[in-house]
Amino acid sequence: MSQHSKNLHKPLSSSSLNLEPAFYYFAYGSCMCPVDLQRSLGESVYSYVIGHATLKDHRLGFYRRSPKRNCGTLDIVPASGSTVEGVLYHLPGRLSNFLDEREEVPRRGYRRETVIVDCHQQLYAAVRTYVVEDKLSEELAPNDWYFNVVMRGAVTCGLPEQYCWNLFHHMHTLQQQSFSRSQPDLYRSTHGSLAMLTPTSAIK
Repeated sequence: MSQHSKNLHKPLSSSSLNLEPAFYYFAYGSCMCPVDLQRSLGESVYSYVIGHATLKDHRLGFYRRSPKRNCGTLDIVPASGSTVEGVLYHLPGRLSNFLDEREEVPRRGYRRETVIVDCHQQLYAAVRTYVVEDKLSEELAPNDWYFNVVMRGAVTCGLPEQYCWNLFHHMHTLQQQSFSRSQPDLYRSTHGSLAMLTPTSAIK
């Protein structure tokens, strides 16, 4: 089915439906995990999950050092032909500022970006996501906590199995390279003559 033949969903009019204002949010990193997102937003978000969604012509990369986690965290960058898988939420407006705070928008960690995503064979327009404000020149490995919470969200919310494996491999490779640089003697002793892994250039 072509993109143009799909129905395009836009944010619902809260005034006409007499509902609290709401917004669509595409999560591709740690916020894919509803449990971790609840920790920041202060309430359960399971009921706000629409489902697995796809963002076209972008790829993932660890282009930010998180001061709080002291490791690399995920970002998205334009990349023709690549896709980013994630989770689409429909969040109540009262959670907007809490989400901005989590993404460190006031401190210029991330900034809002508006994208179109595909979810359940439907296109959703005016979807909020976040991209890194000041990107690193090369990727920085995640720590184990971030690694695990990203994988938990990806698996829990039903991202494609191959994408989950690619994501796992990409993060593991970055960690191995970081370890080999910081402790080369120990790395060689534990890996023998194995060649150092080469990071994937994109997660398609």
